Amino acid sequence: MVDKVILLVEDNPDDILLAEMAFKKNNLESKPVIARDGVEALDYLFGDSSRCEAYPPHLILLDLKLPRVNGLEVLKRIRSDKKTRLIPVVILSSSSEEKDMLECYQCGANSYIRKPVNFEQFIEAIKQLKLYWLGLNEPPPACRYN
Repeated sequence: MVDKVILLVEDNPDDILLAEMAFKKNNLESKPVIARDGVEALDYLFGDSSRCEAYPPHLILLDLKLPRVNGLEVLKRIRSDKKTRLIPVVILSSSSEEKDMLECYQCGANSYIRKPVNFEQFIEAIKQLKLYWLGLNEPPPACRYN
């Protein structure tokens, strides 16, 4: 799984630490790129720094409740741009509200996962994400960053 970039968009420092530990525990060689709010995520993907061109994400894990620009707006922007619209976006949120899930899917989310509260469950969720999105899943040709 080397060189497969995961963009983690998360504002909660505890959840970021938990995710990093889960990635390490699941032997993901690449450390996730962290965006701590929607503005940082959009800057990574569309800003002048060209970080996205040098390290395009193979998967975006996106929280909904973010400061400055919320996760739903980030998702809409990702889906509206030709260079990012095919990148898989998994919503990783604590919200179990049906309207949040429906709105995310209507805006083009590939998957919606409720954040596990238990660390062991979180590790298992990351393991499954790794197996499916970075292993089994065949991305569209436009997303194969060669």
